[in-house]
Amino acid sequence: MSDDEDKEDKDVIAAEKEALNLKLPPIMYPPEEIGADTPLQSKLLKFRRVKEQGKRLNQIITVGAIKKHMRISEEKKKRSPIAPEPEYPSTMYSDLRRRGENYIFMKKRVESHPIVPIQREWLDNMLKLVPQSLKNGREREQLVENLLNEVTTEFERSMKRYLVRTVLVRPPVSWLEDEGGPLPESPLGLDYSKPWHSNYVQARSQVSENLHVLHPTLRTLLDLGYTTFANRLLLDLTGFRAKGPMDCESLRNDVSINARKTEEKLMNTWYPKVINIFTKKEAHDDIKAEKLDSFYNCVSTLMSNQLRDLLKRTVEGFVNLFDPNDNKWLPIFKMELTFDDEKMDFYPTFQDLQEVVGGVVDWIGETLKNVQTVQSWLAGGPTTVKLNTDLPDHMLDQAFRTLREAVNLNLQGPKEHFNEYVEKYSWLINGTAVDQIQTFQAEDHTFDEYTEYLHRI
Repeated sequence: MSDDEDKEDKDVIAAEKEALNLKLPPIMYPPEEIGADTPLQSKLLKFRRVKEQGKRLNQIITVGAIKKHMRISEEKKKRSPIAPEPEYPSTMYSDLRRRGENYIFMKKRVESHPIVPIQREWLDNMLKLVPQSLKNGREREQLVENLLNEVTTEFERSMKRYLVRTVLVRPPVSWLEDEGGPLPESPLGLDYSKPWHSNYVQARSQVSENLHVLHPTLRTLLDLGYTTFANRLLLDLTGFRAKGPMDCESLRNDVSINARKTEEKLMNTWYPKVINIFTKKEAHDDIKAEKLDSFYNCVSTLMSNQLRDLLKRTVEGFVNLFDPNDNKWLPIFKMELTFDDEKMDFYPTFQDLQEVVGGVVDWIGETLKNVQTVQSWLAGGPTTVKLNTDLPDHMLDQAFRTLREAVNLNLQGPKEHFNEYVEKYSWLINGTAVDQIQTFQAEDHTFDEYTEYLHRI
């Protein structure tokens, strides 16, 4: 190794030692106020360019809209005013024209109503009537499809025509289009060919004034009657069967006593509540003086209908006791087979039993005859007016006829028993047997003939 190389090595080593002996500069820490939330830093962190551009765009649009609005307003001011649409003179716009336009307007509304489409089953039934040979082939299949579409369209059109004809009545206006065929002679729907609102308002006003059954007081009376009579009958119809066999006199007494008790109970509970309703001041304050008689007539009619319904349901319930298909509550009557004046008969007779059973209906109908009308009670005059609670004649006739048939049906057994007694023993009672025996004794007979005759008797 030469001297030059040794010298270079020494220089490199010396440079490295010098580099190791160098000192690093001191560490510089950031100032303490950098981490604090200063106003400048908050504004910078909250800044969003999208929001700023949106605000600027909205401002531009607002300014443009204001300018456009001002320009249009100025143009409207410069324009000449629009003349109003001229009205038809009264000589040109006649009543027929108004009715015709009203009909056209109503017709469009009716035709816009949805129509139920024809059922696919109907179309299939139509196709079954067409021979199969006429339906084969591409062209014929397309033809069949076109025919079905035509049938569907015609069906909908016919339904719309029918709907218009049944709902509207076409006014006698010559310039209305022909709808295909004459219109029905008599209107089938409501007549909307004339304006109807005024008539409706007038009719509604008349109903409010004259139809007093809609009055709140009568509604209270109706509710009271429903609560009192809904589950009530004049007689306890289930008690007749429970008493077992009874005679006609017992039936009369039971019906009379039960009906009288029910009537007294109603007059002591229901009737005072009715009077209390109409003694209040607000019962008829809104009724005009000339309408009071009509109002109280309506009250009397409602009360009569309620009482009459009670009697009607009682009669129907009594008749149903004799239903041949349901003998659960059928009354049992006591009858005796008697022999008097050499004659056999039942007591009571069949005719008497029919009259007693039918008489129950009469007794029911004669109940509640002394119920005074509200107006008569409030007037307090010497003469009183009673409510009409008479049952209709056709109902009473039907009840009598049904009871008579039921009694005859239930007496078939006793009648057969009676006829059997008459057939067997009547000749012993009416003297026929005595005459035959005397005649036989007056003749000459052997002992065997006497024995045979006794066995025959």
